[in-house]
Amino acid sequence: MSKQVYISADYAEYDGDRDVVEELNKWGSDNLHKVDFIDMSKVASGSVSKDTDCRICDLKQEFNRQINASSAVIFVVGDKTALRTAGSACNRSGNDQSSCNCTPYKQNTNGTKPCKVFFTSTPGENDDVGCINSYSYLKHEFKQAEKKNKAIIVVYNSLRKESGWLPSYMKNYEDCARPFWTTNYRGDKVGDYSYIKEVLGF
Repeated sequence: MSKQVYISADYAEYDGDRDVVEELNKWGSDNLHKVDFIDMSKVASGSVSKDTDCRICDLKQEFNRQINASSAVIFVVGDKTALRTAGSACNRSGNDQSSCNCTPYKQNTNGTKPCKVFFTSTPGENDDVGCINSYSYLKHEFKQAEKKNKAIIVVYNSLRKESGWLPSYMKNYEDCARPFWTTNYRGDKVGDYSYIKEVLGF
């Protein structure tokens, strides 16, 4: 039986960290390591986003569901991770519905629409991280993984430790965060799975 592991990463087309995610997916699909990697981009392109009125809060709610169903969460940290703000545009928290607008997912050219959330409430101790917040998608995923006590693996998209790349909300993981890449005997850059294997129990 395969393990479900959630991957959070920066999916910007030209300066994101997709190369690490692609490498993880190749490793997870081999005959030895049966890992069903679910990543942010798959969730964002899945059924919830096909709703023409999909909002930031809908995506965050779906991220919560996928993280809850996973045994561990891998956070890929690149040199732009701390600067990413996608998902932080919701201003409904603490404001009346009538005064809030947002842009449905990937519909920037169509302008904003009124907030569709009638009522908000403060999540309880055992509840998910509320999907009405001003966190970036990346920060929301991290907060959800922490709150649900998931095994958290932090890797740098680098050949060395890059503590300066960590967003402030990940600083407690500075000591255990590892570089994802290493070089083999030929000098080629390859994925180093030793830390990930250890946490996942391989």
